[in-house]
Amino acid sequence: MDTFPRLLLDHATRRPHAPALREKAYGVWQTLTWAQLAALVRDLALGLSAAGLRRGEHIVVVGENRPRLYASMLAAQALGAVPVPLYQDAVSAEFVFPLNNAEIAFAVVEDQEQVDKMLELREQCPQLKRIWFDDPRGLRHYDEPGLASLDELVAQGRAQAADRPGFFETEVAAGTPDDVAALFFTSGTTGNPKGVIHTHATLIDRARAGQRFDQLTDREEVLAYLPPAWIGQNIFSFSQWLVCGYVVNCPESASTVSIDLKEVGPTYYFAPPRVFEGLLTTVMIRMEDAAAPKRWLFDRCMHLARRVGPKLMDGESVGLLDRLAYALGDVLIYGPLRNTLGFSRVRVAYTAGEAIGPDLFSFYRAIGINLKQLYGSTETAVFVCLQPDHEARADTVGVPIDGVEIRLSDSGELLVRSPGLLKGYYKNDAATREALTDDGWYHTGDAGFLTPGGHLKIIDRAKDVGRLMGGPFDGAMFAPKYVENKLNFFPHIKEAVCFGDKREKVCAFINIDFEAVGNWAERRNLPYAGYTDLAQRAEVYQLMLECVEKVNADLAQDELLAGSQISRFLVLHKELDADDGELTRTRKVRRGAIAEKYGVLIDALYAGKVSQYIETQVKFEDGRTSMVAADLRIVEARTFPAVRSAA
Repeated sequence: MDTFPRLLLDHATRRPHAPALREKAYGVWQTLTWAQLAALVRDLALGLSAAGLRRGEHIVVVGENRPRLYASMLAAQALGAVPVPLYQDAVSAEFVFPLNNAEIAFAVVEDQEQVDKMLELREQCPQLKRIWFDDPRGLRHYDEPGLASLDELVAQGRAQAADRPGFFETEVAAGTPDDVAALFFTSGTTGNPKGVIHTHATLIDRARAGQRFDQLTDREEVLAYLPPAWIGQNIFSFSQWLVCGYVVNCPESASTVSIDLKEVGPTYYFAPPRVFEGLLTTVMIRMEDAAAPKRWLFDRCMHLARRVGPKLMDGESVGLLDRLAYALGDVLIYGPLRNTLGFSRVRVAYTAGEAIGPDLFSFYRAIGINLKQLYGSTETAVFVCLQPDHEARADTVGVPIDGVEIRLSDSGELLVRSPGLLKGYYKNDAATREALTDDGWYHTGDAGFLTPGGHLKIIDRAKDVGRLMGGPFDGAMFAPKYVENKLNFFPHIKEAVCFGDKREKVCAFINIDFEAVGNWAERRNLPYAGYTDLAQRAEVYQLMLECVEKVNADLAQDELLAGSQISRFLVLHKELDADDGELTRTRKVRRGAIAEKYGVLIDALYAGKVSQYIETQVKFEDGRTSMVAADLRIVEARTFPAVRSAA
């Protein structure tokens, strides 16, 4: 079972009536069995072949998680073609480079929104000749050459079946593990994205390594709600799905994910830190609105949970009274809270993509959720390091798993060698030579080290780790992401960007969480006209100052990073947005782009100004632009002397 189509046919043969995929449509969950999925993939493959898709060619897939989009990827792989998933929330201009770079002539998309993007690009991408859509709503009167529904493609494939008996099985048999299985375009923080080439062998090997590590079975339930173009979602809901044979559930829409999460009750869950931050923010907002007795009970139980919960999760001994008190708390608070979050059945939960705040991590483990961290990237097929049960720590990302070797370069950069490494970057030999050594080591670009216990600790991106120059912390290490993650834990802060390399002190931009701060303001009867107005309220600045100074006090306890305390900050007048080029599609900060775009604000922070006027252009989803202007206040924050370790 060394290619994805063969894995599919194996499940369809051994367990034809077992559920493979579920999709919620019009409020009702619809189930697709492995036998039904195999038949759908066969029809799609025959239809794509009749349309002209050939072995080695690329086909783009754009949309939310949908069974027929997954089936389209499998159909392309069955023919030896290469699916290229792209981010569904990207603007059309972001599709131009991948479409032209991979010479893509075929596209399978979800709905009218994605069809409109593809049609808009036809002049810039003249090779794009065929577009199939899954959801026909709004497309009835479209009359464009090469545009058709997936229903028509399936019907065409069925018509071909009688004339080409055995064709599908022959094509699947012709595939090899070393064939390219998918092309993932990184969301990169600088320049054009790079196409990461993965074979069936690399993706299946890492999926199986993860399966062995957590003893995954075909009885797991997974909710697929993150972008399929992100390799993290792709591994969990495609590669491991086909390896393990568990059930993947597709939500009705992005707005119903929280409801669908409770209905599905996943046993195996994966999300980046921002999702866990959002869930916790929702909980905290609800608790702030609760009656005083409920808030008192919640606070008392959470105080106990933070002290006892992680020890219970790690298998450590706990006193009888604490154990009994925790059991009572589980009945009153923790169990209902897990149910409210949709995590009642979670056996294994992972977070990855970027570092998670220690307090955030501890919160979930404290209430009995087996949240662990993993380390990986698009280039490594995700699974490099995972945290074993009972060894989950907030400050590490786990131990190297089967087949992985790790070493550190002289500069402290992490190098990885693994069977899951990329084959190379598509049409970019220079980038491939830069990333891969002749003896098979991959340059991750991350700075980190192995602890005495064998766990990997990541400090930051190697290129972002710097040094302060001058001032009381001259020469001290500056790790911006480490500081930003501490700020992002606070429910009222959505994003933070820190500056300080080769400067005498650290300064920061802060984005408030509009929902959380809006709720906070309403309970205090503070009027505001919108995001920009709320962000510049004196009361909001005081709230942010308290958060910053708590982070500074915490940083002062770390002798190595005490110099990274924030001296001055401002609250941005707009939310950082991927459409404005400030974040990647996976919500990673484009630090260079932000520094260039807001250079006047950085200069004001370091020049000692108390305010700075700025006008910024923003882009809306429909392509329109507008200007946002504000006079931003700049605030001094208290810093603390570093606590020296005992000699």
